[in-house]
Amino acid sequence: MRVDKFLSEMGKASRTESAKLAKSGKITVNGVIIKKADIHIDPYNDEVKLLGQVVSYKKYTYIMMNKPEGYVSATEDGREKTVLDLLNDEERKKDLFPCGRLDKNTLGLIILTNDGESAHKLLSPKKHVSKSYRFKSKLPLTDDDVDSLEKGVDIVGYLTKPCKIQLDESRTEGIITITEGKYHQIKRMLEAVDNKITYLERITFGNIKLDKDLERGEWRHLTNEEEASLLSDI
Repeated sequence: MRVDKFLSEMGKASRTESAKLAKSGKITVNGVIIKKADIHIDPYNDEVKLLGQVVSYKKYTYIMMNKPEGYVSATEDGREKTVLDLLNDEERKKDLFPCGRLDKNTLGLIILTNDGESAHKLLSPKKHVSKSYRFKSKLPLTDDDVDSLEKGVDIVGYLTKPCKIQLDESRTEGIITITEGKYHQIKRMLEAVDNKITYLERITFGNIKLDKDLERGEWRHLTNEEEASLLSDI
């Protein structure tokens, strides 16, 4: 891998910036200053330093974000703010994208990555990766409502797969766990039993739980253990 490609993939510098940094002696490979950024390195075994700091190679990035209201789950949008706008410049250089979608006004856990193959598998209906959401409904859910929702309801021509619902005492709040992600699915499911969602927050994605220490709009990289746990779902 070329040094400029390596630094670009790690979000440290664009290829043009890398060329300028090398020319000014700001990059070393195994302790030796390089003057051109097009030389080839072994990203796993060679030591690259930029401005005296070691740059470690990681093929893919996985980020946990606590999505706030008002942001769309997209890489770009001509009218709305996207979840990528919440990242710093270094992370935005890594070609990250949301793994799945949360509606503009749905809150909570969203995974951002540049691992397209794994993201595709995590979202595949065949994998049955579960997602749990805390919700509030306009009206109390009856036992019949819960039974219908858990067995599957018709959301305008599509029969949802079985889900699991845990209700709080009020019966207007609880946790719903689904294994698919159709457009506005949970909102449409509640509408199918003549009710309405008033609050929705994703709290798990597969084996990953939303970090309670993350405020709305904050994010962090997954730990090595979390990465392994996430990918074990596929």
